[in-house]
Amino acid sequence: MHDVLNTPFFGIVLTIVAYEIGVACSRKFKFAICNPMMIAAVLIIGFLMITGIELETYNLGGDYISIFLGPATAVLAVPLYKQLNQLKAHLFPILIGILVGCFTSFAVVSLSASLFHIDDVLHLSLLPKSITIPMGVELSKSIGGIPAITIASIVITGITGGVVAPIICKVCKIKHPVAQGIAVGTASHAVGTAKALEMGEVQGAMSSLAIGVTGVLTSIITPILLHWIA
Repeated sequence: MHDVLNTPFFGIVLTIVAYEIGVACSRKFKFAICNPMMIAAVLIIGFLMITGIELETYNLGGDYISIFLGPATAVLAVPLYKQLNQLKAHLFPILIGILVGCFTSFAVVSLSASLFHIDDVLHLSLLPKSITIPMGVELSKSIGGIPAITIASIVITGITGGVVAPIICKVCKIKHPVAQGIAVGTASHAVGTAKALEMGEVQGAMSSLAIGVTGVLTSIITPILLHWIA
């Protein structure tokens, strides 16, 4: 057993099993809160805590799965290509919506940090919360944040977005598929996009677009805004 734990096999199998359980729960109960990734994260954390297995042991395999994050994000360009007509028809509103989303994310984190007297390093670590992990980690390093905290905030943001996105769209009566997709992708990156794809092909395509544009704009405007505030 000890030999198995010290191989990538353990982390990979545990992740796949936990995620499949999450998918099964999501299909069975149909509740927004039954997000497969959230369920998988809870199951993995609970299993490691109960068994006393170290996180480093799990990461022997878990890190292999993380390698596919970049290619998986790139594949999201496929549904976008199928919706080029929608993109051309709504290009200006899409860009304005993403830009407003980037500024809103920065403002919410900064105001919360000021209101709750959050440490500067923690504040900087939370700023990239709405972009993908590879871009968020690099941005966090460049502005003086802690990458580990940034990764945690990105994961939590994505899971939260995937859970509440359909509810917010319903409550706020956001019915246009382009608007729904841009909102989800801008706020909750790849994890939210998985939910957007469930909402519809147009929503998924627009959310895929928002991931890339949001990452680029956030990486550009965050250092500028921090310099301006300082």
